[in-house]
Amino acid sequence: MTTKYKHDNPILVTGAAGAVGGIGRNLTEFLLARGHKVRALVRREDKRAEALRRLGAEVVQGDLTDLASMHRAIEGCRRIYFGMSVSAAYLEATINIATVARHHGIEAFVNMSQMTVSQMSISETTKSPQHKLHWLAEQALSWSGLPVVTMRPTVFLEGFFLTLAAAGVRASDELALPMGGGKISPISAVDVARAVAAILDDPAPHIGQIYDLTGPVSADLDHYAHVFSEALGRPIRYRDVPLQAWSEGLRQVRFPEHVVNHLSAMTELNKEGRYDRMTDTMSKLTGATPTNMRDFVKLHAAEFNQRGPALS
Repeated sequence: MTTKYKHDNPILVTGAAGAVGGIGRNLTEFLLARGHKVRALVRREDKRAEALRRLGAEVVQGDLTDLASMHRAIEGCRRIYFGMSVSAAYLEATINIATVARHHGIEAFVNMSQMTVSQMSISETTKSPQHKLHWLAEQALSWSGLPVVTMRPTVFLEGFFLTLAAAGVRASDELALPMGGGKISPISAVDVARAVAAILDDPAPHIGQIYDLTGPVSADLDHYAHVFSEALGRPIRYRDVPLQAWSEGLRQVRFPEHVVNHLSAMTELNKEGRYDRMTDTMSKLTGATPTNMRDFVKLHAAEFNQRGPALS
């Protein structure tokens, strides 16, 4: 049976097989479900690329910093989702894809940024090298003349609470993070992907808009430890670990220095209350309430219950 699509032109999704909280992979699935052709950009041919093909996506291998790769990826597309993992090459990649997108006359360019940019300016940045790259990238995109929609989510649930904290929950029943007593409103990358899908489905009303995305609650880590306890059925506590030791633990498991510096800066900003923010943008864009911590923990209970060494 031949699939009937809404448009002949595919939507380009970058980072379709990468991390970034899993946005690209989920976005690919959501757009396909909405009846769009999807061209999924991947860095390498592997099992994740093959899984995207099984979903129904056209898979293209390429590098965001390579000019020829971007021409192959963008030619024939009218709409683009651009997202990239934390990387020292982030600004180069942004300008490379934006330049080629402008050449090909893109009608919508959804850029995945992050919420801290809203607190930055020409005279104020943070200690995170990635935050500065995000801010500069937003400036460049605003100068580009492209039809840009900017997404600024807060911290991802899949990042701090799964990738970085799950080992401590498994090994010692604790959220071991250097987050101090600051409040945070984490959001699921799946929810962010759903919001991006809604925009790319009908981008015209959103061009030029900036959307700040948060989860449904802003609370401190003691609160979230209590939620973990309820969801997992065993006591979980929050342990505010020393930042220097935590950062060194990231290095020992081979996190790049650029990423370590970024994550370390985020924890310091959290202590200062810089992530204590709330919006209802997710609900307005999707008509659904963003995933709460309890449901997220229950969904990933197996990953929080398997015993193993902790990162602290």
